[in-house]
Amino acid sequence: QVQLAESGGGLVQAGDSLRLSCAASGGTFSSYVMGWFRQAPGKEREFVATISRSSGHTRYADSVKGRFTISRDNAKNTVDLQMNSLKPEDTAVYYCAATSRGGLYFSDFREYYYWGQGTQVTVSS
Repeated sequence: QVQLAESGGGLVQAGDSLRLSCAASGGTFSSYVMGWFRQAPGKEREFVATISRSSGHTRYADSVKGRFTISRDNAKNTVDLQMNSLKPEDTAVYYCAATSRGGLYFSDFREYYYWGQGTQVTVSS
């Protein structure tokens, strides 16, 4: 069973950049499809980005496409989310997630088995 721990959140201004990192332990990291999700107060958990096991395939929510980049390092057991041109509407708790389900990648949070504790990102206008 894999454990996930996010880091890198914080308070930034609109237009700034932030890089989130998720460290995995306790499992074979390269066997998991990884994803980033976010949840704002009063809203449902929302898909942000996902990456396949070998990093060869990625998918993004339309709201972040062109601004966010997901990447992983299977040697270091980490998955990162580079966030550029941040907007106030990007404010949320960001969660890292992992799944061992068969498939290239997943945008549905129900496909993920393991979750981190989340890291807060706040973007001021």
